[in-house]
Amino acid sequence: MDHGKNGDGRHLLLWFFAVATSVKLLLIPSYRSTDFEVHRNWLAITHSLPLSEWYFDESSQWTLDYPPFFAYFERFLSIFAHLVDPRIVDLHSGIGYSADSVVYFQRITVMVSDLCLLFGVYRLTRKVEPLKRNLICALVVWSPGLLMVDHVHFQYNGFLLGWLLLSVSFLQDGRDLLGGFLFAVVLCFKHLFAVAAPVYFVYLLRHYCWAGLATGLRRLLTLGSVVVAVFAAAFGPFIYSGQIQQVISRMFPFGRGLCHAYWAPNFWVFYIILDKGLAFSLRKLGFDVHVPSASFTGGLVGDSSPFAVLPQITPLTTFAMVLLAVTPCLIKAWRKPQPGLVARWIAYAYTCGFLFGWHVHEKASLHFTIPLAIVAVQSLEDAKHYFLVSIVSCYSLFPLLYEPQEYPIKVLLLLLHSMVMWLGFTALYSDEKALKKEKKEGGEIKSKFEIGCVEKSYLMGLVLVEIVSQFLHPYFLGDRFAFMPLMLISTYCAVGIMYSWMWQLRKILT
Repeated sequence: MDHGKNGDGRHLLLWFFAVATSVKLLLIPSYRSTDFEVHRNWLAITHSLPLSEWYFDESSQWTLDYPPFFAYFERFLSIFAHLVDPRIVDLHSGIGYSADSVVYFQRITVMVSDLCLLFGVYRLTRKVEPLKRNLICALVVWSPGLLMVDHVHFQYNGFLLGWLLLSVSFLQDGRDLLGGFLFAVVLCFKHLFAVAAPVYFVYLLRHYCWAGLATGLRRLLTLGSVVVAVFAAAFGPFIYSGQIQQVISRMFPFGRGLCHAYWAPNFWVFYIILDKGLAFSLRKLGFDVHVPSASFTGGLVGDSSPFAVLPQITPLTTFAMVLLAVTPCLIKAWRKPQPGLVARWIAYAYTCGFLFGWHVHEKASLHFTIPLAIVAVQSLEDAKHYFLVSIVSCYSLFPLLYEPQEYPIKVLLLLLHSMVMWLGFTALYSDEKALKKEKKEGGEIKSKFEIGCVEKSYLMGLVLVEIVSQFLHPYFLGDRFAFMPLMLISTYCAVGIMYSWMWQLRKILT
């Protein structure tokens, strides 16, 4: 009987994936960001140069700055790229190359790599009851954020998140060693996932290693050896060739500044606006306030954090704030190391990193929205929270797709996602007793899944923000104050993300 249910689940998951792939194929001709050329150049670097020169090459401005496992991944893809079109992997003539061959090749590699996400979702949900399993699969595989970021803007987030979900699935099964191994692999693909490393460390130390002196020490040494082996496989060749310092400097370019070109909707948006407001007010009052030449409103940041009034922010400051914000979760993980709570803790850690981290990309919201999809089916309150934060996260990605022809796509994706969530949560959290009673009495069937007035008002505000930024601002102001739409979107979405952080924190503490 269980086997039949699992078989049905696999078939439905494959159907979800097939529908998503069909949409991805239709998106192939759409807008591509500079990340598309970044990854093409990494194909060329890893194919044309010996390993000892990968992290030194500057033939293009899009230098290699991901950890070694991702470089190896690019090297693997470059073998097939050379067969498709040798110019794709040409270090010099390939710069800016945009023929159909390179477009189709790179787009399809992202689709194929999403099989990792498919397997991660399957393994994570294979023991979950059918309705919850199907809803998780739909929310993850049909994630509008992943479609916009990976299959329009262009990245490999689905591939990387697949590894993360696999790690979580093994932790939930009690197979801690394998879960820790897979997370170490994730870190060697993309170091920005390291925000959850303290959660993994505390949880594995308490749940896996805390088992008496002899057994605990043996397990600690085993776990440490596994992690060291993964990092040795990734970084060993670069240590051997004497370029590890160059690799580290590429991976952590702190000179890029506090904020990304597109403001991520996080805590620092409020800090920036407060600084601007104070500087403006003080100048009006006659104070001589020096305004730095580098401006956040210009969208780009130089080698510093140019605040006029408030204290300058350093990478160490953001690191301390992230660690402080994660600490309550670490305490809970130590006191009650329950496998069923791992996904919640990891999502919370990535929310902290998104809110308080250094040079955060708006795309990093995927790091917590995808794990939260797993948590959303655990309770009615989790579903309500996810409904709000998922919409806010998706909307905050709208500025990434700024060309007119992509506008209907991103709006439609968000609307469809909202409908899937509403229908799914309504079906999942319907009151079965009331449902039977209402059916007998012939009354209207009501669901327990409802959004509160405050949340509804906030979500309706997103519509107003979009009307102002997309239509009213260009009509009345034209090219003046070009930063205002982005600032408005980031600020308004930051309120929603801050609410999500506080909600998650309260959930963890109670």
